[in-house]
Amino acid sequence: MVHFIVYTDNVRADNIYAGNNDAGNREGTRVRAEILKIHAETPETSLIKYAAEQIQAGHVLGMPTDTFYGLAADPFNLRAVERVYEIKSRLRHKPLSLLIENVDQAEEFARPLPDDFHLLARRFWPGPLTMIVPAASHLPLKVTANTGNVALRVPASEIPLAVVRAAKIPITATSANLSGAMECTTAEQVQEQLQGRIPLIVDGGKSPRTVSSTIVHFREDGTWQILREGAIPAKDIIEALS
Repeated sequence: MVHFIVYTDNVRADNIYAGNNDAGNREGTRVRAEILKIHAETPETSLIKYAAEQIQAGHVLGMPTDTFYGLAADPFNLRAVERVYEIKSRLRHKPLSLLIENVDQAEEFARPLPDDFHLLARRFWPGPLTMIVPAASHLPLKVTANTGNVALRVPASEIPLAVVRAAKIPITATSANLSGAMECTTAEQVQEQLQGRIPLIVDGGKSPRTVSSTIVHFREDGTWQILREGAIPAKDIIEALS
C-alpha cells in the first residue's frame, strides 16, 4: 500500500479532497498541495493508479503533459469540470481540451471525423497537436462550453497516457495556471500559482517543451484552420494536408 500526506495549516484534509475550496480561501488559511513524484519515462503503476483514482473520485489534479503542466479532471463529472474553471478563474465560454489515448478514442467523443483529421493524427500523434472537431452528443455541454466542439490531443508523454488508461476516461488538459498568468513547466510553479486551489500535483519533472501545442480547427464541412501555431510549425501542418 502506498501512503501519502497532505500538508495543511488549519484546514482539514477531507475538506480539500471534497472539493471544498472555501476553507482554502479564508484569510489566514494556507493549504499546501500534496506532491506526488512519478517517473516521467517509466511511471510507477501504483502511483498512476492513485492519481487515476483521485480523478475518478472527482478531484482536480495538476499533471505534466508533453507541453506545459495541465489540470486533469474527469470531463463527465460536471462538478469537477466546474472546479477547473474556478481554479483557473477561466471564462466559461472557453471550452476545455481533452487528453485521449489514441485515434480510436477520438472517434468516441467526436462526430464523424474528416480524412484530413486522420492524416494529421497519423503524422503528429502522439505529440503537441490539438485538433478541434465537432463533439459527440454525449459529451457534456460544460466541457464544450456550448460551442458544439471538442479539442482533442494524444500527448507524447507517458504519465498522462498512463493515467488516461488507468482511469478509463479522457482527462481535461487546460494549462495549470491562473488565466492570464504564465504557463507552468514544473510542479513547483504549479504549486506557487495554484496554492490552496488543488489538493494534488503530479511531479513528472520539468516539461520537455516550453511552447504550447499547435491548434487546428476542423469545421463540420471538413474545412480547417490553424488557430494557433505552437510546437508544430504551421508549414508542417500545411505540408501534411497539401
